[in-house]
Amino acid sequence: MNWTHKAVKAATLTLTAGILAGAGAVSTEAAPTAGVSGLFASNKVTATQTADKSSYTTRSGVSLLVSGSVASANTTADKTTTTASSNAETKSEDISKIGIANVTEYVYIRSNPDANSEYVGKLYTNGAATVTGESGDWYQVTSGDVTGWINKQFLVVGDQNAINAATRKVATVTTQTLYVRKEASTESGVVTMVPETDDLTVVDDSMKSSGWVQVETAEGNGFVSTQFVNLSVEYKYAESKAAETARLAKEQAEREAAQKAALEAERKANAQKSASKYSKSSSAKTYNAPSGSGGGSVVGYASQFVGNPYVYGGTSLTNGTDCSGFVMGVYSKFGVSLPHSSAAIRSTGYSVDPSNMQPGDVVCYSGHVGIYAGNGQIVHAASPGQGITVSSAYYSNILSVRRYF
Repeated sequence: MNWTHKAVKAATLTLTAGILAGAGAVSTEAAPTAGVSGLFASNKVTATQTADKSSYTTRSGVSLLVSGSVASANTTADKTTTTASSNAETKSEDISKIGIANVTEYVYIRSNPDANSEYVGKLYTNGAATVTGESGDWYQVTSGDVTGWINKQFLVVGDQNAINAATRKVATVTTQTLYVRKEASTESGVVTMVPETDDLTVVDDSMKSSGWVQVETAEGNGFVSTQFVNLSVEYKYAESKAAETARLAKEQAEREAAQKAALEAERKANAQKSASKYSKSSSAKTYNAPSGSGGGSVVGYASQFVGNPYVYGGTSLTNGTDCSGFVMGVYSKFGVSLPHSSAAIRSTGYSVDPSNMQPGDVVCYSGHVGIYAGNGQIVHAASPGQGITVSSAYYSNILSVRRYF
């Protein structure tokens, strides 16, 4: 089983009549890339070219290589996750020209080797670029669809540790239901189940030749058969100036549309509540309709269901749901339509840094999602044993944080 190398660019999404639909892999708005969290290094250079947003953070300790195909990935606007080197094992010599952005937020890619020249794009923290030349204190680079110059002090070149920390190994499920085992054997007990197209972070692939890799899940680490997953490596590349302008305008429009959809959902809920006053009462537990259109309202509504059961594949907030079904069900009451997939949810809304999480944000993990409740906690459909509950938001590595309002 070989590793396929994928580039991850800015996520986009569309909102039509209150429905959000993902169209991309990961947002590059100074926030976590798909599948990476934690700290990369304590000695990052603080570039003068920084944004108002917080920096990316990346996972440490994931051993992998990035191939020299960083520069040649397909970077069309409508295809944001691309296969750069299909079914090719990386070799150590591939990294000699691979540079990783060592900045707190981003570094400008300039049109010429001159700090006063126009910038053509931005390479965010731990973004990857291929060095194609140099001039004095500058590297000429290509990253995605951006080609230009970066000052050498902001780029670490040919460093295996930097590359390891800036990338993520992924196992994407290709079967209807994947069993994550306690041990690398089909006879071993089941840690959890994962639906088709969801993905998990690979934490150990030393047994890959025997058909197994170890992955991270909400219920703990376990093993999956490579027969039922596609293995890939994700990395980030630069965002062009034009793409950034378009993304920021789109995000603003989508925030306004989501807010409008939430207000309309609240109006309908209030109308239904008023009409229910004249209906027969029931001894069954009742739940308050959503009130408001912000993240705090999302948390207030979601918290009512704490104690209800977890059901794999379920979508009922009262009778049983899984993690993505819970997030999907809660947000649907606010006019926001999300996919029933923890991996797909990472490409909806817009990305924010974990250090800037606000109540109502959706927190994404390897094979799991929850809603940030504030005070370092999430409300989520945790597991069959725990049901819908409140837990620490930092129980596991955070891959991405998504916001809609």
